[in-house]
Amino acid sequence: MTVIETTRHQWVAEITRIRDHQDQSAFAALFRHFAPRVKAFLMKSGASESLAEEVTQEVMATLWHKAHMFDPARASVATWIFTIARNRKIDALRKQRRPEPEDLPWGPEAEPDQEDILALQQDTEQLARALQELPEKQRDLVERAYFGDLSHSEIAAATGLPLGTIKSRIRLALERMRHTMK
Repeated sequence: MTVIETTRHQWVAEITRIRDHQDQSAFAALFRHFAPRVKAFLMKSGASESLAEEVTQEVMATLWHKAHMFDPARASVATWIFTIARNRKIDALRKQRRPEPEDLPWGPEAEPDQEDILALQQDTEQLARALQELPEKQRDLVERAYFGDLSHSEIAAATGLPLGTIKSRIRLALERMRHTMK
């Protein structure tokens, strides 16, 4: 058995001791070996030092709490730990980009201006007229697609028309409506 294989078996044994006996010395050995490597991996992949430290702590806590989920038949201990690290980093970056609840507006939205309401009403009326001016076959397909919330395939199944015909008629209808509304 090579040194690498011996080391791999040692890490599996340490995880097993954590899983079966909550062995703190096994955890300490894994922590000493993997924590600096995980932190370096995270920093090389673009994480700040503070984020790398935070994520490394989460990774090692996950190792402790979820040792029962490790399967040596699926991955090595290192692969398992670094996969957790990668996923935790992605989660942390997503969380940083997401607004915190206190940054979100609360309460009722401001009432729209009368000018905006009037413009919306006019657009709605113009859209209704444009829809009514379509040939019946095109209007029916547009209504099924946009008001009936059906996919093109569902419309084809319901009408017996070929999918290409459905798509062409809807495309032509939308172009006519666009031209009418200008």
